[in-house]
Amino acid sequence: MINLKSAFNAFNQKKIIIVGDVMIDTYLNGGVNRISPEAPVPIVQFKSRDHRLGGAANVALNIKALGAQAFICSVVGKDEDGDLYTRLMNDNALNQRGIIRADDRITTVKTRVIGNNQQLLRVDHEQTDPISSLLEFSLIERVKEIADKEKVDAIIFQDYNKGVLTENVIKTLIEFANENDIYTTVDPKKENFFAYSGVTLFKPNLKELKEGVGEFFEMEEKDRFAEAINKLREQVKAKMTFVTLSEHGVYMNAEDQHYFIPAHLRDIADVSGAGDTVISVATLCITCNLPPKSVAEIANLAGGLVCEKIGVSTVGREQLMSEVLAL
Repeated sequence: MINLKSAFNAFNQKKIIIVGDVMIDTYLNGGVNRISPEAPVPIVQFKSRDHRLGGAANVALNIKALGAQAFICSVVGKDEDGDLYTRLMNDNALNQRGIIRADDRITTVKTRVIGNNQQLLRVDHEQTDPISSLLEFSLIERVKEIADKEKVDAIIFQDYNKGVLTENVIKTLIEFANENDIYTTVDPKKENFFAYSGVTLFKPNLKELKEGVGEFFEMEEKDRFAEAINKLREQVKAKMTFVTLSEHGVYMNAEDQHYFIPAHLRDIADVSGAGDTVISVATLCITCNLPPKSVAEIANLAGGLVCEKIGVSTVGREQLMSEVLAL
C-alpha cells in the first residue's frame, strides 16, 4: 500500500535543480473600447503592467510551492531586463547561485498585450542561438557545484529552444547525474529532442512526440501511437516515457508496463504553465520512489488543477495532497 501522505510530506526534504531557459513574462493590461483611426487595430487604454518569472523559472516556482527547495541554473543578460529578472527572483525568495549573467546574451522577455481580459498581441524579445562554449563550461560547473554541495535529488531540464540547453550541456549533465544517482527529468523541445538519452523521465506533449519521431496520427490510431512510443524509447532510452495528451489525459510507459490515464473533468480557464506543473510534480513523486502509474496519476491531476486558474500559476502541496487523497 502506497502511503501518499508520507510521500507528500517528504517533498519538504527534496532539493531540485532546474536547468534551462528562463524568461520574464510581462503583461500590459488595459481596456478596449475603440479601433485606431491609423490602422484596423484595437486601442488598448493602459491600466497596469505586470512582470512574472517564466520558462524554467516558473518550474522553480512550482517546485517551491510544492514545499521543496529549488535551484535555477541558467544564463541571462547583463541588461536592464537581467536586473528585473534578478529583482523578481528576490521577490519570490528563489536562490540565485545558479544564475550566470553574460555580456553577450540578452534576457528573454515575452510581452503580452491584454485588452478586456483577452490577449491581443505578444511581442518576444529573445536570443535563440546556442550559448558559447565558455558559458557552457561555466553553467555545467555551476550545476555540478550546487549538486555536490546541496546533495540534490533531481535535475529538471526545461527546454524552450532559447540556446541555454546545448547538446554538450545536456549530455554532460545527464552523465554526471547518472554517475551520482541523481534523477533526471526532461520537458523537451524539438531542437535537442534526442540528446536526452539515458534520462529517468522524458515528458513530451503529443505535438512534440509527433514532430520528434516524424509520425503524424490521430489519437484514435492506437497502433500508430504505439509505434511512435517505441521509436522514442529506442532512441531516448529513458526509464519512463510520459506523454501529456491534453484533453485525452496522459500516457506513461515504464518497466514494460503502460498506462493511459484520462483527463479529469475541470473548468478549464487557461492551459498556460500546465506543463511546468506536470514536470514539477512528476519529478518530486519520482524522488519519493512512487511507482510510475502513481507518478502519472498525480501529475495529471496537478496539471488539471492549474488549468482552472487564469494565467501562469502554481499548485500548492496542501491543495494537491487534499485532491489526491480525496480521489
